[in-house]
Amino acid sequence: MLKDFRSRALLRTLLLGTSMALLMYMVSKPNMLFASVLVGFVIIAQLAEIFRFVSQTNRKLTRFLESIKYSDFISGFAADHKLGNSFKDLNIAFNEVMEAFRKARSEKEESWQYLNTVVQQVRTGIISFDSEGNIQLINNNAKRYIGTNTIKNIRELIDSNPKLYHNINSVEAGKSELYKASNDLQLTIQCTELRIRGVDVKLLTLQNIQGELQKQEAEAWQNLTRVLRHEIMNSITPISSLTSTLREILEHDIKKVDDHFEINDETATDLKDGLSTIENRSKGLIKFIDAYREYTSLPKPVFKSVRLKDLVDKVSTLMKEELKRTNIKFEVSCASEYITIQADEEMIEQVLINLLKNAKEALAETKDASLILKAYLQDNAVKIDITDNGPGIIREAIENIFVPFYTTKRSGSGIGLSLSRQIMQLHNGSITVVSEPDVKTVFTLKF
Repeated sequence: MLKDFRSRALLRTLLLGTSMALLMYMVSKPNMLFASVLVGFVIIAQLAEIFRFVSQTNRKLTRFLESIKYSDFISGFAADHKLGNSFKDLNIAFNEVMEAFRKARSEKEESWQYLNTVVQQVRTGIISFDSEGNIQLINNNAKRYIGTNTIKNIRELIDSNPKLYHNINSVEAGKSELYKASNDLQLTIQCTELRIRGVDVKLLTLQNIQGELQKQEAEAWQNLTRVLRHEIMNSITPISSLTSTLREILEHDIKKVDDHFEINDETATDLKDGLSTIENRSKGLIKFIDAYREYTSLPKPVFKSVRLKDLVDKVSTLMKEELKRTNIKFEVSCASEYITIQADEEMIEQVLINLLKNAKEALAETKDASLILKAYLQDNAVKIDITDNGPGIIREAIENIFVPFYTTKRSGSGIGLSLSRQIMQLHNGSITVVSEPDVKTVFTLKF
């Protein structure tokens, strides 16, 4: 095609050059004036033909490039023969390229429509906006959560819902914020930052967790009620039964002599033992209620910067004296002297001491007992592990050990681990446990 174009352009250039040479010759001859004028017109015609020849090609190229630039893939190129077969091939090639672009755009639009349909149908609210606050994408659930059908800029929420705007504006990438709008709407707002075509974009997801929270709350109350009922009945039932027995003893064994009552030594002993039992069970019930009050009235933490190594060393010093009287091998380590956490030091000490004491009790009958306290940094989170090689925790118990007043011990209130979890939640952290019976049990605090 290019070779044919060059040969045609070369032919026209040669003809033009020949005509101009002929014109110069005729101009030098006085008797050839008319012929000179005639040749001049021929040269002008040849120039016009060359201009038309080149311009037509340029127009085709320009129209093709503009079609791509403005995504105009509807118009086509006629497969004419005015410029030869080579330009017929050019027209065909242009049409094929246009068809490829048209097909690609169609597929892109179909993918966009599919993605948009999915985004609109998901139950999670989705919003994306640029650094100026201009909204680029928002689905129906997001509109419902923020309480508007039309919004072009996220800053419009400053007037209509300033609390939600503050949460959206303050949430950091990779983190989440909690926003409570009403009893039926409690949102968790999560953020991701992207850079698309040189523009910084913030992508937010809004999920209503109220239903899940209510479900979890109902389950928690059911578990708490079950434990409370169990503990109270364990105390009230024997007291009630013993009281009835003592009343029957008095009715049958007490004797009235003159103006006073008498009982024999055996009856007096039974009454004394029964009243002692009632007293002990009553004290146990009071102790249980005090434990419940302690669990429900935990003070707010006073946060300060705490050096992790100092915290671990202090707790280990407190426990070493107690562990010296056992056969437990106690190891302590901290990955760095420069790791710090924002925490209430006394509260976290309480959690660590409680976990270490639990481990110590679990290792009472373990041969070659080992207890490890390890602090380290992993995945941008500070973690503290308490590991023992005791008998472990069975799977059924693991599901309940953080439930208030649930305990696998013969003695104890059953609030130690639930208090520990509550303290970690107040620190925006977590406490988890992994146990392999008779191999190892690991409690992990994560900040």
